[in-house]
Amino acid sequence: MSEQKIPNTPLYFLWYLGSKYKFLGIASFLLVLVAETLNILIFYVSAKLVDAFTSAQTLVEQKEVLIHWGGVFLLAYIGNSLFYRLSGFTAIGWIIKFHKDGYNELFEYMTKHSHVYFSNRFAGALSNKISNAVDSAAGIMFQILWTFFSEFIGLVVTLVLFFSIDVRVGSILLAMFIVVLAFNIFAVKRRRPLVVTYAEASSKSRGEGVDTITNISAVRQFVQRKSELQRLSDIFTDRARKDVKQSFFGEWIMVVNSILSIIMTAVVIVLLYILLSQGLITAGTLVLVLALLGRVGHMFVTTGQALNRFIRDYGNIEEGLKEILVDHEIADIPDAKNLKVSTATIDWKNVTFEYGDNKVFNEFDLIIPAGQRVGLVGPSGAGKTTFVSLLLRQHDLSSGEILIDGQNIAEVTQDSLRENIAVVPQEPLLFHRTIRENIAYGKPDATDNEIMAVARLAKAHEFIKDLAQGYDTLVGERGIKLSGGQKQRVAIARAMLKDAPILVLDEATSALDSESEVAIQQALHKLMEGKTVIAIAHRLSTLREMDRIIVLEGGKIVEDGSHDSLLQYGGVYSRLWKHQAGGFLQE
Repeated sequence: MSEQKIPNTPLYFLWYLGSKYKFLGIASFLLVLVAETLNILIFYVSAKLVDAFTSAQTLVEQKEVLIHWGGVFLLAYIGNSLFYRLSGFTAIGWIIKFHKDGYNELFEYMTKHSHVYFSNRFAGALSNKISNAVDSAAGIMFQILWTFFSEFIGLVVTLVLFFSIDVRVGSILLAMFIVVLAFNIFAVKRRRPLVVTYAEASSKSRGEGVDTITNISAVRQFVQRKSELQRLSDIFTDRARKDVKQSFFGEWIMVVNSILSIIMTAVVIVLLYILLSQGLITAGTLVLVLALLGRVGHMFVTTGQALNRFIRDYGNIEEGLKEILVDHEIADIPDAKNLKVSTATIDWKNVTFEYGDNKVFNEFDLIIPAGQRVGLVGPSGAGKTTFVSLLLRQHDLSSGEILIDGQNIAEVTQDSLRENIAVVPQEPLLFHRTIRENIAYGKPDATDNEIMAVARLAKAHEFIKDLAQGYDTLVGERGIKLSGGQKQRVAIARAMLKDAPILVLDEATSALDSESEVAIQQALHKLMEGKTVIAIAHRLSTLREMDRIIVLEGGKIVEDGSHDSLLQYGGVYSRLWKHQAGGFLQE
């Protein structure tokens, strides 16, 4: 994939994509040039045929004229069709290739954004913005090739023919073209903000729709279907209002183009009458001019329609690129090296992290030796989740550094950092794919035996084999077809398969019943062997066997020791342990 910076303006973005396959692009334009030139010359050949036919004195001469000019007409018509069809093959190959590249590069760029970027946006809206940008880029290229460029070539050839007939006829066409072009440029600039506003409303409506569908269970459980439908109706109404406004503006552009075309036709017909009265034109010339007038009038209308589509597509590209191609919040430094982990020692040195106006950590220091199993405890807002986010470099530090085996995580590639950390989150993140694929996500080249082995260790094999399609069962969007405990076991199996030297357990057993938890704890003990472990839990009983428990309050370490030593100390941890009900920490 190209590392070249992706342009964030529509026309430069179009050039960036189109120039990747120069041969196909140049071939397409050359073929259209020849095809459209032949298309206009067909009218010229028709005029020659009429003049020669009317001047023929005998039937034999008329037949000879028909054979000669008719043959030329047929050749021009065949050439026109052939070259246009060839341009279709080259253009389709060209545009589909850069269409694919556009999707690849924008998705690649988007996936490099930070956790915060995605947290503040609708997933459906982001996907829609990429689709709008790339699909509209392809649409504009088709318009440029087969409308704007084609009509421009037709106009140039027509101007040459008109000037060859009479300078005044050519001058009228040229003047009218300049007026039409100037008006349309002015009009589409005025329409552009309306189109961008509509594109934003369209993306919002799709994002809101996806959000409602994603949370349909909550909608039903809280009996909010009618209010959600009303909310969506208001959003769709706003989108429709903005669409009508920009569409009506486009229609008025078409009205003015039609009026200008009529004026041009009327003026040229009057001039033709004068020239005919002076005996300066032949019947064939009259046929040629009238035919080309109809062609030019159609061109004005077609170009106006294309400009309407162009500015709408332009707005879609602009709106999409503006949202996707913002600077990455967290980026690898130039020439960042891959993280090399040998012992997995984690060292926080003088770490300060501010999120908005909230200073979560202030000159925070902590060393987690290689292979140590550490439990993080504390009330909500203590900094436990932020601790994990910073370790995964989902945010950059305000100051200080986090080292893994002496390597600053801000100076290694993000991918290599996360390759060395396996996470079992509180809410399992599953794809709408098979169970086999979800488990293998931790190691894409894993064999079926490896997948089944970790499933057994995670106590997932039993429920999987009882499913109708076993490991080939689709889990539904976000794993909706599985229970919370089943999803968690799949997530644990995936982390086991990844086998990274650092393991993060974020409420890894919170979705399990007590019986399942006992079994899973056995699997987790095996998973933790030889790894540096960080475990967050509100169910303090799950941390009893940790080597070390760290109690956080307000981003500071208030207690640090083993389960037994902290109970004997009689501080915060001891108080939290006594306040538990059913094994859970009471906030």
